Amino acid sequence: MSKVLVIGAGGVGSVAVHKMAMNSDVFSQITLASRRRAKCDAIAASVQQRTGVTIATAELDADDVEATAALIDRVKPELVVNLALPYQDLSIMEACLKAGANYLDTANYEPRDEAKFEYGWQWAYQDRFKDAGLMAVLGCGFDPGATSVFATYARKRLLDRIDTLDILDCNGGDHGHPFATNFNPEINLREVTAPSRHWEDGRWVEGPALSNKQLFDFAEVGPRNMYLMYHEELESLARFYPEIRRIRFWMTFGDSYLKHLEVLSNVGMTRIDPVSFQGVEIVPLQFLKALLPEPSSLGAVTRGKTNIGVIATGRKAGEEKTVYIYNVCDHEEAYAETGSQAVSYTTGVPAMIGARLMLTGAWTGAGVFNMEQLDPDPFMDLMNSQGLPWQVRDLPAPLAF
Repeated sequence: MSKVLVIGAGGVGSVAVHKMAMNSDVFSQITLASRRRAKCDAIAASVQQRTGVTIATAELDADDVEATAALIDRVKPELVVNLALPYQDLSIMEACLKAGANYLDTANYEPRDEAKFEYGWQWAYQDRFKDAGLMAVLGCGFDPGATSVFATYARKRLLDRIDTLDILDCNGGDHGHPFATNFNPEINLREVTAPSRHWEDGRWVEGPALSNKQLFDFAEVGPRNMYLMYHEELESLARFYPEIRRIRFWMTFGDSYLKHLEVLSNVGMTRIDPVSFQGVEIVPLQFLKALLPEPSSLGAVTRGKTNIGVIATGRKAGEEKTVYIYNVCDHEEAYAETGSQAVSYTTGVPAMIGARLMLTGAWTGAGVFNMEQLDPDPFMDLMNSQGLPWQVRDLPAPLAF
């Protein structure tokens, strides 16, 4: 029975605390903190109604290291689960070191003023967490997170060697809006408009954003156009699996989304540098965020399914073999269980699973860890029992593209 502090009251935080409450055999006391306490209180009321479990709430500016450390000192959690914005990763890690708490997040750090994300900033904390005897687990969502676990499981159980790895992320949901994002618009649009990047033959290969399109038939969703993108788990997979010759990440987008994105980019609405408007400095992307539907409001109206997985080609017993490991998640079922749609569900459930494995001692260690460094078996087992069942298919041949 353990105490946990969850920072971040968006859709992912909501799913995580709902699932923690459903696992009260491990999570004996849950505290949810955010800049706006009213959002935490609304989630707490939903948790109480759905599970009968009472969670504590707190107001917190996670950019403030001293305030975050003080809250950790007051709550005394064994683990801090960071589900806030990735801008705040380093300040929360600093607070954990100051107050002596283990740490877990779902997305790697990126600075506010630059559309760039990489693990280097957080990997630099390795010695400090190790010397403090604390564990920090990075990227424990779905992608990154479960996708890295799928790759690690494939390497441990299904293949002797991985030569190529493709991560495929399909959101087949329909929310009825001409343009909206399923998670924080600021983070989503910075990611989508960045140049594509993939790992091949020991180097990074870059190209224009959304310029490489392929058609793929996703189980329970159907054929969808997917686009080559850069995603953070490519960096950790390339580091911990140097044997892999090529690693790519693909995400699906509908035509309406891409049409609106192109126009918004052309007129400068996705810019992250300040511009002067009537004597006031504004960041266009932040202004656009204020105009778009709040992602948490989409859960009640979203229909369809997500399909996220990995396709790995390598060798098994001297023969070439291709395996496909994936999960399908239904938006309506996710909303019925937790009040959030499947994009939040597929990130919040893995965060809870990682937290459970750390608190029960299934995952232990001192230092900073990526998902590829941890035993995939207990994580895969819990995915099946906690609402994210996965399947394995043998494919007759590697991807043809």
